[in-house]
Amino acid sequence: MYEYINGLVTNIYPAYLVIADRSGVGYKLFVANPYRFEQNVESHVYVEQVVRENELTLYGFIDENEKALFNKLINVSGIGPKSALAILANGDSEGLVNAIANEDPTYLMQFPGVGKKTAQQIVLDLKGKLDDMAVSVGMPASKAKTNQSLTDALEALESLGYSAKEVAKLEKQLAANHDTTDGYIRSALKLLVK
Repeated sequence: MYEYINGLVTNIYPAYLVIADRSGVGYKLFVANPYRFEQNVESHVYVEQVVRENELTLYGFIDENEKALFNKLINVSGIGPKSALAILANGDSEGLVNAIANEDPTYLMQFPGVGKKTAQQIVLDLKGKLDDMAVSVGMPASKAKTNQSLTDALEALESLGYSAKEVAKLEKQLAANHDTTDGYIRSALKLLVK
């Protein structure tokens, strides 16, 4: 039902944060790591509403990639929303995606509530389904906007047909070079066609 909420982060607690929208309504959002957000700062938080038999809960995310990864995780048998948040809390989405791609359940077993059987189920259910997932999950939206030109350039490259994985590999190289979207795209294309 909800896609995102723009508002002021009014309170930060160990498991959740409260964000007040412009109409004055405060939303309690369970998030993987609430301390990635800054209190008393306007934020753009992606939201997923989960309805269970006896509860209605809102989960918040730094970006669309983190939200997409959450949704893929909760569709795995044995993984609920709280377990998915625990997995996302370490902020190492690249490690998670690689562990699944390389069929490495040992990496997944380090997370709370994930035993051998559940780790194997995660690999079984998600192998090959995360290839399009960008690996840059976890940067607060307020900080991500500091280089909107780079973000726009990376999105443009993906719309040209380059995979998120290819584009993510270029991000660090590009960040040091230009300050315009066009400049980033030109540099990226030169690197990609080599």
